Amino acid sequence: MKAINLTDGYKVDHGRQYPVGTELVYSNFTPRKSRNPEINQVVFFGLQYFIKKYLIEEYGKWFSQPEDVAVTQYKRRIDNYLGANHGITFDHIKALHHLGYLPVTIKAVKEGSLVPMRVAPLTITNTIPEFYWVVNYLETLLSCTLWGMCTSATTAHTYKTILSDWAMKTVGNTDFVKFQGHDFSFRGMFGVEAAQISGAAHLTSFVGTDTIPAIDFLEEYYDANSDNELIGCSVAATEHAVMCMGTGLYIYDKYNGDWSYQGEAEFAMFKRLLTEVYPSGIISVVSDTWNLWSVITDYLPRLKDIIMARDGKLVIRPDSGDPVDILCGDKTSGDIAISKGLIECLWDTFGGTVSDMGYKVLDGHVGAIYGDSITTERAKNICERLADKGFASINTVLGIGSYTYQYVTRDTFGWAMKATYGEVKTPDGRVLDIEIFKDPITDDGTKKSARGLLCINESENGLVMEDCRNWEQESAGALQIVFKNGELVRKTSLSEIRNVLEQASVQKVDQVLDVL
Repeated sequence: MKAINLTDGYKVDHGRQYPVGTELVYSNFTPRKSRNPEINQVVFFGLQYFIKKYLIEEYGKWFSQPEDVAVTQYKRRIDNYLGANHGITFDHIKALHHLGYLPVTIKAVKEGSLVPMRVAPLTITNTIPEFYWVVNYLETLLSCTLWGMCTSATTAHTYKTILSDWAMKTVGNTDFVKFQGHDFSFRGMFGVEAAQISGAAHLTSFVGTDTIPAIDFLEEYYDANSDNELIGCSVAATEHAVMCMGTGLYIYDKYNGDWSYQGEAEFAMFKRLLTEVYPSGIISVVSDTWNLWSVITDYLPRLKDIIMARDGKLVIRPDSGDPVDILCGDKTSGDIAISKGLIECLWDTFGGTVSDMGYKVLDGHVGAIYGDSITTERAKNICERLADKGFASINTVLGIGSYTYQYVTRDTFGWAMKATYGEVKTPDGRVLDIEIFKDPITDDGTKKSARGLLCINESENGLVMEDCRNWEQESAGALQIVFKNGELVRKTSLSEIRNVLEQASVQKVDQVLDVL
């Protein structure tokens, strides 16, 4: 990877296109429009990774090359890419390499902040006049890296808000919620880096994850330490290969040349897991290899004494069908178990307690997790239908998969980096301050940009933005310098980001309590 190549092809000659005398470009990164009518704020997350990984690490590799090698390689790429006679000179690339660092300042709000639509959480400008072109040269890399991390963090926060609301309504606290949303997305993501950055974003709101590399990611880029804090966790769990191998109803005997029926093999597998493999602790067992309802109505009642005597919890995991009906019941079914659903069936066998809010909570020896086809809408439906039946929302964990985290685009929240201010020095020595903005007549207003220098302020209702500011006003708001001239100036940690989000959640919980 050559950092200098990490840009859109059309940007390579923008330096010559700016007006002669340009000395400063000031740009911002902003969510312009939500395509989800229920989400009007996004979580700002990923800047420190972008800075450490790309502006420092990858550009550091490029700067460490011999100058003639670095410039020659870049020239070769552009010559081959644009063809002969493109007219581009490479003095600006040579000058940047000779400088040895990226001469830009990035200012931003705190990571973890909830940012309303059309409010810029980040601005970037050059620190040396001749490198004005570097600012928007970095747009592609910045946008590519940040929009997805912000979007996944926003998605996780949305799930947490839903689960927190229902936890407050049904048990009066949110103690379990951080475990209730579990990241199951790894295998379905568009590559390992996508899994890491999205998985890390998930962990800004939850601690449940099966994406182990996300934990490594947060230790490397966000000063987390799993020895001292709970970054991410999971439990021992089976998969279908394990259950099928150990519970095959028919096994072929190659010596007799026939199939033998193993009717009790699945029951024996459950018993073995509970007594021999995991005599204590939490074990999650995928339970729909053949007949989920036989497991629930036959095996578990027969294993009740063992389950209740264990120092641990058996978590039942269905993995197919309609998650809402399976957890909450399908009243249209003539089968009693199916009509009741998993949670009520578990209650019938194992019982539990009733919360201060009047809702049933399963005995701590059993639980449920559903990790297939969960969406925010289904999460709401599950919580609502459980409550309608008198059950607390915390009776099940929800697995959040790649459909949720990858079925999004940059346009989900309209992320865009745009220049809003510049300075041009005239031949007679005057410096013109230029407020840049766009307002396409053919657009619905989404692409209308802010104008001039920006100031982001904190208010009782959250972050607000003012444009057309002067430099004094611009420097007085919530935007603080994070990166300058090749160095990370202000560090943040996972725990700090979680605290920022937690404060927002506390405010939301207070609102729920007011309603109750």
